[in-house]
Amino acid sequence: MKVYAEVYGCAANMADGEIAIGLLKRSGHTIVKDPEEADAILLVTCTVKKPTSDRMLHRIRVLRRLGKRLIVAGCMASGEPDKVREAAPEAVLLHPRAITHVTEALEGRSIISEEPVVKLGLPRVRRNPIVSIIPVSEGCRWRRCSFCIVARTRGSFTSYPLQLILEEAKQALKENVREIWLTSQDMGSYGIESGRSLLPSLIESVASLKGVFMVRVGMMNPIYLKPILRDLAQSYLNPKVFKFLHLPVQSGSEKVLRDMRRGHTVKLFKEIVNYMRSKVPGLTLSTDLIVGYPTEDEDDFEETLKLVEEIKPEAVNISKFYARPGTPAEKLKPLDTKLIKNRSRILTELTRRVALEANERWIGWSGIALVDEVGGKGEAIARNQSYKPIILNEDGGKLLGRFVEVEILDAHPYCLIGRLKKVVEEPLTIEARSQLLL
Repeated sequence: MKVYAEVYGCAANMADGEIAIGLLKRSGHTIVKDPEEADAILLVTCTVKKPTSDRMLHRIRVLRRLGKRLIVAGCMASGEPDKVREAAPEAVLLHPRAITHVTEALEGRSIISEEPVVKLGLPRVRRNPIVSIIPVSEGCRWRRCSFCIVARTRGSFTSYPLQLILEEAKQALKENVREIWLTSQDMGSYGIESGRSLLPSLIESVASLKGVFMVRVGMMNPIYLKPILRDLAQSYLNPKVFKFLHLPVQSGSEKVLRDMRRGHTVKLFKEIVNYMRSKVPGLTLSTDLIVGYPTEDEDDFEETLKLVEEIKPEAVNISKFYARPGTPAEKLKPLDTKLIKNRSRILTELTRRVALEANERWIGWSGIALVDEVGGKGEAIARNQSYKPIILNEDGGKLLGRFVEVEILDAHPYCLIGRLKKVVEEPLTIEARSQLLL
């Protein structure tokens, strides 16, 4: 068959999409770029936020009109199957855990089983040839957050064996990958079945593999980090590890965090941030904030603003609260949408200012970065060791996967503007590169 695919959502979803396309190609199917040419359409969906869910439903309706076999995979298949059925009654549903059965779905069989499966050692077609997205676990260990649908969509929690993760990474490096993303629904819970998170040893093991590459560690919730904080900071000091910490706090109000059932406090969040910054030079902090949770009053919102002013995160993902089906927060009376919109605007303005101030400190910096992306206009986008995106007025296609020496000329809230000084010739030892990166 000729198959057209669209993939949306988080890095774990991207990995699922790469696996699905890899399995289809191995089975002899052809991947096409135009849905009009396809015999079947694969849509890997995201449903973490209502606006995203609405967008997915729109795409389902649009693609359905083409009259092709439509496979709806990803989190909508497990989290909102009724809405999918309403939009496209004949659609084939494929649970996120069943992505390895994509060829069966192509034959018209819906698979919504939550049977555990290890998504490693499988064929891949990478979206970015130099980036390997490696899932290290599946599901959510905590499963208590009042607003989150992910625990239901992804199923019970399972950590993947370390040896299989390392084999996946070794194979990726043989295929000239330059960047390894370790991803999951919560990196902090990796290996927690043993009684304590094994995240530091995972990072150290992957970073110790031979080769010239960088490791990006995915999102981790604060709840599991205090017992491993010292070891986590030590693992981040490896020169192959991007100094990038994605630590969602969701609110600056202790009351709202309790209502959200997050399991952590603002105090713990600040303790983790301050410790990691004190031990890891050049650390970039990214966090997530929800605006307009139903129990958030003006004082609570002010606490969030104060937290941003105090901590000064370099990147913030802001989400307006929308009730997700089947979650405890769905039963709460929502705040006025105009109020939420206004709070979102205020918080966005603050985080943009904070991010710009942080980025302006990089102006004049020179050092080594890895070109890991090609922009929408073909420009090269590089990342330094602090995982700062650096826009270069150069041909991204020619530089993709190369280490380059750059100088930062200007700054915007979400990126740096750089000038290419030279391409760094291979091989460059990790020790030499680390001196240039820092």
